[in-house]
Amino acid sequence: MIFDLELINVDKVYDNGTTAVSAFDLAVSKGEFIAFLGPSGCGKTTTLRMIAGFESISSGDMMIKGARMNDVPPQRRPTSMIFQNYALFPHMTVRRNVGYGLEVKGMPKAERDAKVERILATLGIEDIADRKTDRLSGGQRQRIALARGLVVEPDILLLDEPLGALDANLRKAIQNELKLLQRTLGVTFIFVTHAQSEALALSDRIVVMNQGRVEQISPPHQLYTRPNTPFVAQFIGRNTIFSGEVKDVVEGTAIVDTAAGKLSGHAGSTLGDKARVNLIVPAEAIEVHPARNAARDRIAADFDGNLIDARVTRFDVVGHISQLAAALPDGRTVALEAHINKYRPENFPVGSDIILSWKPTEATVIPAH
Repeated sequence: MIFDLELINVDKVYDNGTTAVSAFDLAVSKGEFIAFLGPSGCGKTTTLRMIAGFESISSGDMMIKGARMNDVPPQRRPTSMIFQNYALFPHMTVRRNVGYGLEVKGMPKAERDAKVERILATLGIEDIADRKTDRLSGGQRQRIALARGLVVEPDILLLDEPLGALDANLRKAIQNELKLLQRTLGVTFIFVTHAQSEALALSDRIVVMNQGRVEQISPPHQLYTRPNTPFVAQFIGRNTIFSGEVKDVVEGTAIVDTAAGKLSGHAGSTLGDKARVNLIVPAEAIEVHPARNAARDRIAADFDGNLIDARVTRFDVVGHISQLAAALPDGRTVALEAHINKYRPENFPVGSDIILSWKPTEATVIPAH
């Protein structure tokens, strides 16, 4: 099978010996929306720049549609890149900015103008086509950068945190437009972001990176609910993590001895007897019961023994959402939220004792290292 993009054991090591990217493997099908996600300095932008040709590859192979691109200069690659600052020309009109790449390629004016008009219409910016870019809003400039990247009809569009400069409301609106545009055009998108919400909302698959290495590549829901490594469990979502030792594995459910007692969750991989593990419980999986009127035996039966005593330390209502913080016996705090009809302030006053529980299928047990 020929992929739109394939990275095969790609490394990037700088002249001073610093490793920026190590053993990166990825295969991207046509029309996929892939997000690179991770903390600052994890190697995600370096990887994007290697795909674009702005950074050399130290070892490994980078393929686009089956052709090796390691030594192909940026201008000859079937890619287009949108930078965080958009890199627009302030002295040019919107129309000239959008058509600049076609002009550099030497495309005849009539054909170039037709392509520019089509992409301006697609992105709904025909009415500002004759304005200078330094007089436009952030959202308009972002759309112009998209138009300039797409008008050259790349096989792959590379986006380096393109929404980072926008305010929260505009960012959400552009997210929706970006996803719809990508689906409509069928272009492969590689998107770098440090914002989990963007990666989870936009992408078909997410590549989580840490210190130059790939930690996990999964669809958003799988990544969120079934982390493969301790780093992903700590980095994605809001998880409570219990360390312990495997006591038994029964039909895919691991029983774990922890400081909080015997707890259980889905075995995320093959786990040996007495293996050191982490039991990962997403905040969304946790149910809260007032301890004062709880039937512990019934709760234990309903949740296969997954009970933890806790105490409410904060309760806030934001609109129709209740936000509750609970202290565990070991001093850690769990943050939970739900609709106010589920968690009402009068049922969970600050200082009251509660019981936390979860279904084993909604937690994940993974090796601790």
